[in-house]
Amino acid sequence: MRTLQKLLGLSILFVLVAGSATGAMAQGEKRLAFVIGNAAYASGALATSANDAGLIAQTLQAAGFDVVGARDVDQESLRGAYRDFLAKVSAAGPDAVVFVYLAGHGAQFEGANYFLPVDAKIANPADVPLQAVRVSDLTSPLAALPNKVNIVVLDAARPNDFPQSSQPLAGGLALVDPDPNMLIAFNAAPGTAAPEGKGPYGAYAQALAEMIRDGGLSLDDLFDRTRLRVNEATQGAEVPWDASKITTPFVFFDRSADAPPPKVSEAQAVADRTREIRDFDAHDAYMAALDRDTLRGYEDFLVAYPHDPMDKRVRAIIAARREAITWRQTWLRDTPEAYWSYLDRYPHGPHAWDARRRLEHFEAALEPPPSFAMIAYDVPPPPPEEIVYVDRPVLYFDDPDYDFAPPPPVAVVFLPPPPPGFVVLAPPPPPVGIFVLPTPVFVPLARWINPPHDIVPPPDNIIFNNIHNTTVINNTTINENQGGGLTTGQKLTAGAVGVGAAALAAKVALPPLLQKRAVLQQGKQPGLATPLSKTLATEHALPGADGKTLPLVNGKMLPLVNGKPAVADSHLKTLGKQGEIVTGQGGQQGKDKLHRLPTVNGAPAANGTAGQDKLGKNTTVLSDQNGGKPKKLTRKDLAAGQVGVPNGQGAGPGNGGDRGKKLRKLTNTGGDSAAVHVQHDIKLDKPKMQVLSRQDRPQFHAQPKPHPQERRLPQMARQSVKKPVCGHPGEPPCKR
Repeated sequence: MRTLQKLLGLSILFVLVAGSATGAMAQGEKRLAFVIGNAAYASGALATSANDAGLIAQTLQAAGFDVVGARDVDQESLRGAYRDFLAKVSAAGPDAVVFVYLAGHGAQFEGANYFLPVDAKIANPADVPLQAVRVSDLTSPLAALPNKVNIVVLDAARPNDFPQSSQPLAGGLALVDPDPNMLIAFNAAPGTAAPEGKGPYGAYAQALAEMIRDGGLSLDDLFDRTRLRVNEATQGAEVPWDASKITTPFVFFDRSADAPPPKVSEAQAVADRTREIRDFDAHDAYMAALDRDTLRGYEDFLVAYPHDPMDKRVRAIIAARREAITWRQTWLRDTPEAYWSYLDRYPHGPHAWDARRRLEHFEAALEPPPSFAMIAYDVPPPPPEEIVYVDRPVLYFDDPDYDFAPPPPVAVVFLPPPPPGFVVLAPPPPPVGIFVLPTPVFVPLARWINPPHDIVPPPDNIIFNNIHNTTVINNTTINENQGGGLTTGQKLTAGAVGVGAAALAAKVALPPLLQKRAVLQQGKQPGLATPLSKTLATEHALPGADGKTLPLVNGKMLPLVNGKPAVADSHLKTLGKQGEIVTGQGGQQGKDKLHRLPTVNGAPAANGTAGQDKLGKNTTVLSDQNGGKPKKLTRKDLAAGQVGVPNGQGAGPGNGGDRGKKLRKLTNTGGDSAAVHVQHDIKLDKPKMQVLSRQDRPQFHAQPKPHPQERRLPQMARQSVKKPVCGHPGEPPCKR
């Protein structure tokens, strides 16, 4: 019995352990990404930021990330979309990997970094915290979640065109310390700004996408190689920066066992990283210092090669880094003594006015007093030869005033050449909707590059399912390999590959908030959709143009007015036979209440050309001269006013059969022929009609029957002709 109980207990334990292990394997690693590309700034559009965001988003899709992204968002949309993204990350669990990429304009103000939405209006430095989104407001709640890895990339260190101010802002981005389990990367080193690319993609985004696609790279190696590639592509004009506190191993892609061996072995790479800078030749020493990107590595280069052409460039890098470290420690102290200490070192430095603004906050003297307690920095004061690089708000490595020599080519031991298909990238097609990121032409990955097997596949991700296939997003079939089929993961259904389906299937999903706003704003944003009428107007002639026959309306040709098509009136319901006009209100045929056109004293309410003029050949009128039968009138008769009517005003219901009455020609007061008004009831078992003769265009509006106008004299005149009282008892007799 005891043996049976032990066996039963072991069986239950085994089931529990196996179930928990299976659940852990089923859960896997969830990857989520938030990508923004702002380009349409009012101060001037950026050439590559929206495309850069589209390229990074697509690369993350291939790596198994569930990506939401948008372009050209305002502050409210950005905050709301990110709030929804944080809720999604929170629901993903503790093993989530998060990637946040922001491309556009960035700024720093009093030690904090900001990302500018497209509706930001910066008139003076104090507008930055009001008009922009503080980056720490995005990273702090992300760091509070139990995520496995957090990666935040700011592709936003660009030249700003803020209005000129006597108290300028520091340029570029400020040095920051990442939170635990977080990596923060800038496209340009703190205190420097990258030149704006000319497209289709920026050097930083393209280099970052290239390194993400290279399987097996750790995060440190990936961003180090990105820095070397960008420095090579921009001829030293852009030096990216990153800082990491991630300890968990992480790779975007794995390399299969049959992958070709790397050009530099792992052992050699480790040896090069620990090798002294002076042990390299001058060219490789510069690359080694740039690869390590530490203050000590750059200083070691200056000691080893003080007269090398790269000496000035390295000294400028050191100057910007030293000043950034000094300001960071000053801002963390946040005391008057700290800001006086900074101003003592950098009286005209990039953050000099930030220090003075903080001193005003403390109501302290703006200039350092003769004696105060200087704070101790981790870096020594700058030597005199460095001041020239930091006595301005921002440092540009391509500034012609410095005349920096171009850097040497990168040796293979530090960076292998880029893949042939990733050297020159084709520009993406135009976006398919409001807020939607551009969708680049996908470059297939090598067959030995695959996402890790333990990640949770993103839902409905056509890029992830076909990373080894050619993808062309241009209203054509996507992800079709040379064999004619889809090879990786699930396949597209036949209906999904059609005209326009490719771009819709591969595009990055909008955040839920922006999906709703896109529906509301569809058609309001110019340049996204051309109305059908405008398209037809440029490609097809209008009906009746160039002498062509007008289209039929209910089997009838549209009537003409003076040789031109009649304009339909809002109250015109039908055009009957023989020029019958029926008016009414309501929208359902057969149920409308018909209205007879108004008359005044038996005559039409308004004068004008005969209604028959508007009805062309179908014009008829009843005439006593024709035996009461309809008689067609010619335009000559109508123009001359020679229209026969019975004596008397109008024709009531009883007059339709009168014969033998004399016809007379109507004349006006001047003796000329007046416009004739004809009104008959046509006994054709149809609603009564009225044919109006008017010289101007008829207006078929049902209106209330007007009362005869009463002729009124001015008030003074009425008083002057007032009759005296007479004829009553006690009054004089009235004169005849």
